[in-house]
Amino acid sequence: MLKSFYTPGICEAGCDEAGRGCLAGPVFAAAVILPEHFKNPLLNDSKKLSPRIRRQLRQVIINESLAWAVAWLDNEKIDELNILQASILAMHKALGILALKPEHILIDGNRFYTYHDIPHSCIIRGDAQYASIAAASILAKTSRDEYMLSLHEEYSQYGWDRNKGYPTPEHRAAIAKFGISPYHRKSFSLFKDQHKLIF
Repeated sequence: MLKSFYTPGICEAGCDEAGRGCLAGPVFAAAVILPEHFKNPLLNDSKKLSPRIRRQLRQVIINESLAWAVAWLDNEKIDELNILQASILAMHKALGILALKPEHILIDGNRFYTYHDIPHSCIIRGDAQYASIAAASILAKTSRDEYMLSLHEEYSQYGWDRNKGYPTPEHRAAIAKFGISPYHRKSFSLFKDQHKLIF
């Protein structure tokens, strides 16, 4: 069972992102504030869950959280900023639209820029330790997967319904065959032996 909180007695938001390592599409981030003693035996890092369980937990999180929000930055903004800064900015955007202001922020990973005056803690593999971060990982992942399915309808040749924009052999082969789409991240290594940006 994941830990319910990092600091007892305060309003804590967990944050995580999805799509950081993809070749195409946006990066999504979510922020979730759970009740202090929220428990669910299925809740875990979204990467360890099946799509069916993620969808099931998504509804639980939406229904039972005190506040939740999802935000994203597109591939053009990722190319402009770099993926780390874009991921953090997406988290800031999600925090900014929460219905409640947290007193402490839990971040999955080891890098974050202070959001306003709110203290934060970066936790490596936090999505496998804290319920609020795991919940955020599920909302970010399911929201991004849905978005990539919608892009697949426009560009089905890349197999985004299966690979969601990640650098699978199928995806790389499609890029080599068809070239890039408007949704590909030009600052990423899209082609074999690519040595420069393709702006």
